[in-house]
This record gives sequence, structure tokens and C-alpha cells, in this order.
Amino acid sequence: MQTMVKPQTKTLLTAVDLYQMPNHGGRSELVKGEVTLMSPAGTQHGKIALRLGAIIWNYVEAHNLGEVYAAETGFTIEEDPDTVRAPDVSFVARERIPPEGEPPGFWAIAPDLVAEVLSPFDVASKVQQKITEYLQAGVRLVWLVDPETQTVTVYESLAHGRILLPDDTLTGGEVLPGFSLPLHQLFRR
Repeated sequence: MQTMVKPQTKTLLTAVDLYQMPNHGGRSELVKGEVTLMSPAGTQHGKIALRLGAIIWNYVEAHNLGEVYAAETGFTIEEDPDTVRAPDVSFVARERIPPEGEPPGFWAIAPDLVAEVLSPFDVASKVQQKITEYLQAGVRLVWLVDPETQTVTVYESLAHGRILLPDDTLTGGEVLPGFSLPLHQLFRR
């Protein structure tokens, strides 16, 4: 007599499950219900992410445009199964923030702007997956910052991306009106 083998089913986690884990599961994201571990950022990555975040924060504060969030702030950008992404820098426009402020836990909202700083060991397909998820979720502007080439790839849609070179100026378009940053300032040593 043959024995029937029952297929194993994965238990998918929710954004709430991830948030309630000790240390929110460590440095991780949730991709379609599965925890994806991430290693700590290297020093160059951390320096550039903080520098960019500080420059954006100063601009947003001076113009009362909304809120800027630091690396590892989780946003639920897809539900059932849940995807929680934690960009290196993110911005949400003032008019999208409820009067009572942000909710506790991971906010189920697509930021208006997301910046991701590449690390030397990032896998291109995984980075492209993140960019695609951000744009499909409603992120209006994605900046992919590459410290090695000192370039920034700007995405306003899946069909529209452009690469800025070290002598170019990064602008905020309609998301951060009037914002401009010469890239040499971002990548200075």
C-alpha cells in the first residue's frame, strides 16, 4: 500500500507578525509574507544614506512639506500576502499624513519618495524587484543611489528611469518641488 505524502505549506506572516517579533525580526523586510534577512549596512552605505536623509530632512522641514523617515522604517506596501519594505530614506507628503499622525507599527502606505543606497553585494534582480514593488505600490519617485559609480538612477514610473552622473544635479520634481542636490555633494569623501 502506498502512503500519501501531504505537501508542506508555508505559514505566511503579516506585517503585524513581523512588528511583534523581538526587535521586529532584526534587520529584515517581509516579502509576500516571508521574512527576508538583511545584513547591517557598511560604513559607506550608512554615511551616504544618512547624508541624503539629512539633506532631504532639512529641505522638507524648511518648507513644511511632510515627514522624512530614516533607514529601517517599515512601510506595508502590499497586503495579503503582506510586503513590508524598509527603504534607506523615505518621505511622505504633509497632505497624506492624518491629523492624528502616523499609526503605530508599520504604516500601510506607499511613501511619496524612496531612496535606496546600493551595497557592494546587492543582487541586481532583488534591487529591481524592490523598485518595481515601490512603483506598483504608488511610490511617485524612487532614487537608486550607487556609491561605487557615484550615480543616481531616478525612477518616476516603470517605463521611465534616467541615470544621473557625478556632475549632474538631483532634483525632487513634483514630489519635492524646488529641491536640488549636486551629486558631488552627496558623494564627497
